[in-house]
Amino acid sequence: MATINETVQVSGIRCERCVNRLAGALTGHEGLEFANANLMGQVMLSWDDEKTSREALLDAMSKAGFREVAVA
Repeated sequence: MATINETVQVSGIRCERCVNRLAGALTGHEGLEFANANLMGQVMLSWDDEKTSREALLDAMSKAGFREVAVA
């Protein structure tokens, strides 16, 4: 088991309700060990790469209306 830690920048987080909606989208995602978002759109993720992938997590967030933003 290899744990991956990454912080991604997403659009769509404007308030505490948005953070809660994002949490709901990720709750129960197999392999996700930790997720924390702030109001600046930074989402800290930690996952088991044998059970899930970065792409699967981004897809789950995208379906809830949160899209990754390229950081310059």
